[in-house]
Amino acid sequence: MTDFWLISVPQERASSLSLEQLKHTVAKSNLASSFRFSIPELKASICVSLLTMGHLAVGTLDVLLGVSDDLSSLDTQAERVLRMAAQCMAEVIEQSGDKVVGKSLANGDHKTYNKVSQSPSTAYFKALLVDLVSQVTKFQWDRAKYPTALPLKSLADIIAKQVSQVETELKSRGAAYNQVKSTLKGLELKTEGCLQTRTLTDIVKREDLVYSEYLTTLFVVVSKASYAQWEKTYESLSEFVVPRSSRKLHEEEEGAIFTVTLFKKAVTEFKANAKQHRFTIREFSFDQNECQKREMARLSLDKKEQYRTFVRWLKVNFSEVFVAWIHLKVMGVFVESVLRYGLPVSFQTLLLQPDKKHAKKLREKLSSLFGHLDPTASTMPSTTLDVDHDMPGVSSVAPRDYTSYICVQISVKLFDLK
Repeated sequence: MTDFWLISVPQERASSLSLEQLKHTVAKSNLASSFRFSIPELKASICVSLLTMGHLAVGTLDVLLGVSDDLSSLDTQAERVLRMAAQCMAEVIEQSGDKVVGKSLANGDHKTYNKVSQSPSTAYFKALLVDLVSQVTKFQWDRAKYPTALPLKSLADIIAKQVSQVETELKSRGAAYNQVKSTLKGLELKTEGCLQTRTLTDIVKREDLVYSEYLTTLFVVVSKASYAQWEKTYESLSEFVVPRSSRKLHEEEEGAIFTVTLFKKAVTEFKANAKQHRFTIREFSFDQNECQKREMARLSLDKKEQYRTFVRWLKVNFSEVFVAWIHLKVMGVFVESVLRYGLPVSFQTLLLQPDKKHAKKLREKLSSLFGHLDPTASTMPSTTLDVDHDMPGVSSVAPRDYTSYICVQISVKLFDLK
């Protein structure tokens, strides 16, 4: 279960009694789970499964409506950044093929991964999901990052700046990592394919070459069906071929690469005659070969380093944005509660984790318990409503399905588990 409902109702006797009845009902019937929150400002009168919003500074009605709009946009942006980071994490871990690293990201344990038959990204996200659920159920307002003495607009600006910085850096780091990865992949692809086109970087060694003032070595692709023909004819392709100098250097299913040593002045003649016999001469420069090897080694090392740095950055910043996102949800409930229930600030909140099979039944129970807060809500359709978000008491952070109580949904499943 990865969905949560954050419920807000007025701090008055009828709602308090209904809230207690709701907690008793959901516990008895398994409609949902509810949670105790460890928060310094927790009210002693309601100490079970309630989240007391900190003493957030309240402004005028116009300011609250403006903040409500800002929070709605920020909520969308933060969720988008979270999904982008999660998708990037999945791609980076999976494409790396480093199962040990993938598992260590999940729970820091290098020893038990081999016992688990699953992809590294799946292992990571399963562990992450457990952590996200815990962060929601044990939520505490972070006064160090988001001082409650500041106006709501200032708090929204702090989170907006934080989320925007992460989004910008995510795009930048992702582009840099993908550039290194694609360049390395391009070089690696050149070492694959048929013998006529692939590079010879991983095949030819310095000792395979005979190179002097007068002599040179050529590399010839010969099909399997032509092995015998090559052995019979290569010395006759030029009178300046060194006798018995041919050696099979590398063989694959389609054929093999043979070396042959000859005088430099005979290279053109040898190539022309080899072509007539359908032997393919591969051009090769040992210096270029060594340069390509060094470049691949450099890119491979760069990719590994960027991988470690990028994954670490993704992990940290996903967590930071997620915490900020939950604070946005809490601020949204706070603003909606003030707009709906008025001043002075007096409301109580309850976090529910509904059983997916019983979500409809839980909705019905909530409506029956808190229908007195707005009797007109029961006459409204349960689908998207044409609500004027500029009217007092209704904000853009409100759920699209209008209810007599305030309910903000939080889904922590921000990624696909394969």
